[in-house]
Amino acid sequence: MLPQRARLPLIGAGAALALLVATWYAAFHVGVFEHADQSILRGFVDLQRPRLNRITQFVADLCNPRPYVYFAAIPVLVALARRRPRVAAAVAIIILGANVTTQLLKPLLAEARVVSLSGFPVFYANAWPSGHATAAMSLALCSVIVAPARWRPYVAALGAAFAVAVCFSFLELAWHFPSDVFGGFLIATAWTLVGVAAIEAAEARWPRRAGAPSRELVQPVSLGEALGPPAAALLGALVLAGLLVLARPHAVVDYARSHEAFIVGATSIAALGLALATAVMLALRR
Repeated sequence: MLPQRARLPLIGAGAALALLVATWYAAFHVGVFEHADQSILRGFVDLQRPRLNRITQFVADLCNPRPYVYFAAIPVLVALARRRPRVAAAVAIIILGANVTTQLLKPLLAEARVVSLSGFPVFYANAWPSGHATAAMSLALCSVIVAPARWRPYVAALGAAFAVAVCFSFLELAWHFPSDVFGGFLIATAWTLVGVAAIEAAEARWPRRAGAPSRELVQPVSLGEALGPPAAALLGALVLAGLLVLARPHAVVDYARSHEAFIVGATSIAALGLALATAVMLALRR
């Protein structure tokens, strides 16, 4: 019988999988969502400028296989340095499992999608879910798991910002549809919650030896301390948006009016990224 602390993450993983299936179905078989997917992507692509492209290319490339291997090793090494071998093993499995799952799903769910960008048709087939989104979010969530309790709210906010920045970058470069991002985020979340459940079950079955940290994951942090950094990240994004409007009010307002779906889509991606990282962080303070 699984302990309560293991059952709850598994329920969350099941919810993430259900949302994953719903996202796939909507993106490929519901016309209004297919149209929204294309409209949001056009909004990102219409932002393209040579100087901006250099920045977004650099950020998106951070989750390419070669640099990502080194980034992915960091949370594993942190867990080992904190004398948490079970967490280190779980994190390695989460990152590997999430990314392998995405790469397996791509050919299995491949379906032709065409969108007109800058007057030219662009063909997508083997793109759902996004590997870069999976990589970025799995790294962010695993960083939350291995961080000390009082650092987790800050790591959650920074990890979400990193994942969203990577996704915004490759969307501006027209590598993926927005629905690909949602799929990648949800795969990473499902694997993370399964990993958390496995750690909790192992701890209940095989208690840690004397002298070791009393609990692998859960440590008390007040709700105010937990929500402060994510709220600050949200406020910072709003302030940045406000400054952009003040700097170029007419251009921003005109762009928003002509790309309403983009505004909704970009906000939804950012909100989902922050919500998932915050939810995992809050689950670990119980």
